[in-house]
Amino acid sequence: MARLSWTALLVAALANTGAGLSIARGLPRPTWKLLPTGTTARFRGLAPVSDKIAWVSGLGGTVLRTTDGGLTWASVGPAPSESDNTTALDFRDIEAWSADKAIILSIGEGNSSRVYVTGDGGASWTRSFTNEEDAAFYDCIAFESPERGMAMSDPVDGKIRLIETLDGGQSWNIVESAGMVPAEDGEAGFAASGTCLATTAGRWYVAAGGVNPSRIFRSGDGYTWDVSDAAIAGGEGAGVFSVQFRDAEHGIAVGGNYSDPTGNINNAAWTKDGGVTWLPATAFPDGYRSGSAWVPGRGFCNTALAVGPSGSDFTLDGGKFWHRFDNGSFDSVECVEGPVCWASGEKGRVARLVLT
Repeated sequence: MARLSWTALLVAALANTGAGLSIARGLPRPTWKLLPTGTTARFRGLAPVSDKIAWVSGLGGTVLRTTDGGLTWASVGPAPSESDNTTALDFRDIEAWSADKAIILSIGEGNSSRVYVTGDGGASWTRSFTNEEDAAFYDCIAFESPERGMAMSDPVDGKIRLIETLDGGQSWNIVESAGMVPAEDGEAGFAASGTCLATTAGRWYVAAGGVNPSRIFRSGDGYTWDVSDAAIAGGEGAGVFSVQFRDAEHGIAVGGNYSDPTGNINNAAWTKDGGVTWLPATAFPDGYRSGSAWVPGRGFCNTALAVGPSGSDFTLDGGKFWHRFDNGSFDSVECVEGPVCWASGEKGRVARLVLT
């Protein structure tokens, strides 16, 4: 279990305000503790429930679950059948509420975009949604409560497509698009970490790229939407990959260009007005970042992490200054009470970071 003194990190951060933070000599350095998963699948889907229970999902229809803090993992993905070749699916996003209940989203064109739900720890799965629109390509899924959730797709007929569940993922309906802001030509989401769609305090957010500048859509109910420039450079393969809100006002966004994993300019932004306006970070994460997460708990209100193929960064001031602390490759990060942060990525990599 990797532990660190966050007070010591705060002292070091305040003493080093440049983009290339070097934690002072003699102070503890945060370190991810890798957890053996026994597989080489790439896990972009990550859903920790507690310091002991976590789910990951990814390539080859792979879904793993731990109930002992990552010491051991059980393979609990949907079993393939003649009518449902789940081993060909890429489960890019997963949501979980316990060791028993979880929902997974596979991505891809046409009927490769699907949703499955389990209530018995993965012993059985029910396919509750199959995409039937040729133009749709689902990227992310998010829940504001155990009952209500949404999944977002790249634009269909010129607008971001959303589907909604009101019964915990058992059934899904397409959200009427009249309240959605039109997308720009080439604009789309990124299925990189399950955080291109986010919800906090009853509000909803969609991160997008493919156009410059990139944009973030926002809604107070999931039905009527506005959009703002995100202050993050966009273009082909570039834009906002992850958006996360601590509360109704304070949010962070990270991204960049996945073809340039070490690019560290114009790849992060922050807001304090609910996403109406976004400001670029003063010191950027040290490379393209696909995932981000706020750290919960008293004394951590302005603390967040960001991860990507070239490393991990933290901020102690709500996204203004980012400081690198690890160079390992991860795609996704999420934190739970404890506070305990989990990360997942390529080659079966899953790790934990315990903050004190």
